[in-house]
Amino acid sequence: FDLMRLPGVPGMEAAGVIEAVGAAISGLSVGDRVAYACPPVGAYAERRNVTADLLVRLSDDIPDEAAAASLLKGVSASFLLHDVHAVRPGEVVLIHAAAGGIGQLLVQWARHLGATVIATVSSDDKARIVERLGAHHVIVYSREDFSEAVIRLTAGAGANVIYDAVGADTFAGSLAALAVRGHLVSFGQASGPVGSWDIDRLASKSITVSRPNYAHYTDTPEKLAPHVDRFFTAFRQRAVRVGQPAAYGLANAADAHRDLEARRTSGAIVLVP
Repeated sequence: FDLMRLPGVPGMEAAGVIEAVGAAISGLSVGDRVAYACPPVGAYAERRNVTADLLVRLSDDIPDEAAAASLLKGVSASFLLHDVHAVRPGEVVLIHAAAGGIGQLLVQWARHLGATVIATVSSDDKARIVERLGAHHVIVYSREDFSEAVIRLTAGAGANVIYDAVGADTFAGSLAALAVRGHLVSFGQASGPVGSWDIDRLASKSITVSRPNYAHYTDTPEKLAPHVDRFFTAFRQRAVRVGQPAAYGLANAADAHRDLEARRTSGAIVLVP
């Protein structure tokens, strides 16, 4: 994604307190606690000018760190589970990178919606995290072929929907793991872009593939608000729990990125000024 050109300030989600508002702004006041999770980049900062329409007011029961660490992920989980593919009770849902920030929310929320949740992770430590979150089955993909495991766990049927933020490394296996008329939701490319492929591969099982873009579900207040409300409601009802994020000082942002690249983290990370 061409989100930022160097030199530049990265980051798209943050929480804080309003210090000043423009004369034409209504509905927001100095001292309000707010958060945002959207382009343009620039969140790695102590202070920032932000368009008022992009801000979400935080109630007292939503901690700053939870909002900063999970708003973008929670909004994403909302439209992935309700709009891109509306998960129904009894469906089999496969979630790749399930110990990651959005993966953890997807696991919990999909189970709350009545799905059978199969999760993939890279290590036993991450498997234990995902099991505690409620995954019915966890596959450590470094030890076994995940597509074969999914077919075995579903008695040959496959998954109704797969949420894949990994990209190139999992695409072919995901197609193999889908049920007839299954849906592959490719919403990330942590291992690189998928590249070109033959659409005729979908015909053997009438598979559908979608590639949702966050902005197309959130680029107006009217689109964003239902997802924010849905996520915060799930948070309050404890249908989803946001773990304590790993905190790094803002000055140590490079260390946070190194740990992410080395896969030494699970869940969310926040930078604290």
